[in-house]
Amino acid sequence: MNTNNHLVIMAGGIGSRFWPMSTPTHPKQFIDVLGCGRTLLQLTVDRFAGVCPAENVWVVTSASYAEQVAEQLPDVPRDHILQEPCRRNTAPCIAYVSWRIKLLNPKANIVVSPSDHIVMDASEFRRVISSALAFTSETDAIVTLGMKPTRPETGYGYIQADLSTASPRNKEIYRVDSFREKPDLATARKYIKQNNYFWNSGIFVFRVSTIVNALRVYQPEISAIFEGMQGVLGTPKEQAVVNEQFPKCESISIDYAVMEKAEEIFVFPASFGWSDLGTWGSLHEQSQRDANGNACIGNDIHLFDSHNCIIHTTEERKVVVQGLDGYIVAEKDNTLLICRLSEEQRIKQFSE
Repeated sequence: MNTNNHLVIMAGGIGSRFWPMSTPTHPKQFIDVLGCGRTLLQLTVDRFAGVCPAENVWVVTSASYAEQVAEQLPDVPRDHILQEPCRRNTAPCIAYVSWRIKLLNPKANIVVSPSDHIVMDASEFRRVISSALAFTSETDAIVTLGMKPTRPETGYGYIQADLSTASPRNKEIYRVDSFREKPDLATARKYIKQNNYFWNSGIFVFRVSTIVNALRVYQPEISAIFEGMQGVLGTPKEQAVVNEQFPKCESISIDYAVMEKAEEIFVFPASFGWSDLGTWGSLHEQSQRDANGNACIGNDIHLFDSHNCIIHTTEERKVVVQGLDGYIVAEKDNTLLICRLSEEQRIKQFSE
């Protein structure tokens, strides 16, 4: 295992789309969504086993979630749990942790991952990540993982790749032509018919020197803030200075801040059963389903004359469902949700 490899997990999101399981104070990354005994955050760390040393794992999160992170990831050094005083999107998040890692290891090679996605084929995931890390360790490239699409999905951004010529250093890696916003259905169908559009996974790989230099060039105001912190990063004064300076950063995604501007941007098309689990519908699709299309996550669930439902009831009680088609049934902390899968966006008002 390469000791220069570092894992950065972005865990500051307030994802409450799995209400009633998730709430703004206990978002989805801290929940056992799959009913497997591990939260999405813990599963994220698990899948990098053998790729990055445990002592090189970093988590950037909200100050209000730091204790949950420490509780769920006891092997992560406490000073590697970086606390954002406010939300400023992914570019300031990545800038903060990159300058912090650079202080310890200027030769660090970093993979950045969201905390709330799932991967069904962990061994293929590790192969792809290891290959991408080997590529960036030898180049000034930034690599993003592009998921080979399986349907005309409107909930993901897309990456358009130039598949005409693979990189000489790695035949699975190609230059990015453009990043595309979440499309409407007609545009998504057009993308699917072409073989050079991939879902944007939000997983990035780069050397710390590469990302720091890119931020200096394309986001000088953000980089100046962290350059100015170099004397206090890694010291007892760090948090106080971060609390004062971090809110001055522009709220901007790393895609807008760097990826769409820099030249050495590559995509690694891959397929390992990925989903960002943004909805109950996506969880239903990723879960094992019975002959009637039902996904059951819980210990004592009985279905009759029901089809295409997702039942998530992990609190120890018997659940009997009859006569439903295309429904969510979910329970948590004395709150019960029964809702059509097609109407789940209407429950947002209750989750806030």
